[in-house]
Amino acid sequence: MPAVLVPLAQGCEEIEAITVIDILRRAGISVVSAGLDAQPVRASRGTVLIPDTTLEAALETAYDMVVLPGGQPGSNNLKADTRILTLLKNMAQQGKYVAAICAAPSVLATAGVLDGKRATSFPGALDAFPKVQQQAGAVVEDGRLITSRGPGTAMDFALTLVERLAGKARRQEVESGLVR
Repeated sequence: MPAVLVPLAQGCEEIEAITVIDILRRAGISVVSAGLDAQPVRASRGTVLIPDTTLEAALETAYDMVVLPGGQPGSNNLKADTRILTLLKNMAQQGKYVAAICAAPSVLATAGVLDGKRATSFPGALDAFPKVQQQAGAVVEDGRLITSRGPGTAMDFALTLVERLAGKARRQEVESGLVR
């Protein structure tokens, strides 16, 4: 069974975090949500999230994919955490999936994993990174890098992640159960 890490930073976008975690778990994929510290995470709209574990503990396990929810100041908090930047570089170098939505593709860009790659983000989030080939799609894939625009694209993003990890049939099964 594939294993996915979803780091949760203070100020993350709750729709993106919860949608990804929920949809991946519906697909039978092992998901670990990890706070940057041991505190509950107050998301960007005030929803309080209780991560499964801390990032420090989560990093003791290997993952097939890491997914970064966006939002502010959540994305800036992820960007400021050297453990996250190191994790992203290592995952990309190992040919594992790295995914981010909304403002979080800027974290991937800060880590250098989007240099010369196609990506999308919340409008303006990647403007400071001229090496990124910005696209306007709801979900953009470049090899094992997957990015998405924002809260409104969270469902499509999560279903794309399911398809990459568990196949098209599993995606269709999960999607049909959602009555979209």
